[in-house]
Amino acid sequence: MSDISELYQEVILDHNKSPRNFRKLEDANRKADGYNPLCGDQITVYLKMEDGVIKEVAFQGSGCAISKASASMMTASVKGKTEIEAEQMFDEVHKMLTGELNPKAGLEKMGKLAALSGVCNFPARVKCASLSWHTLRAALKGEQGLASTE
Repeated sequence: MSDISELYQEVILDHNKSPRNFRKLEDANRKADGYNPLCGDQITVYLKMEDGVIKEVAFQGSGCAISKASASMMTASVKGKTEIEAEQMFDEVHKMLTGELNPKAGLEKMGKLAALSGVCNFPARVKCASLSWHTLRAALKGEQGLASTE
């Protein structure tokens, strides 16, 4: 295994073991639920939005290591971003997870989220890693019902 792969694996394991922002956000003004029937992952994303900016973000739920780590890294990366910036991040992460992102040009700007780049090599895990992002997108849009990775 390459040094970068080992580093990425360590980042994912750390976020799974000690997820950031794993709690119910009591004063959230937006919320969405997501479910991945393939793996059984369930997540709720909470947002506190002020003037179009994500002031606070948190999540709760259960799922596999990839799902939990992705949600943890997502919350850490979108806090303080505008809705438009978060939407752009969703697009970039989705491209990365599905293998559509140019690795040479795209991964550098992904920061710690690049740790999820190897997921594209395991198609069954793409939905695990993208569930929190689809749920974030639903919360940003104020959508009701379960967010889908479809």
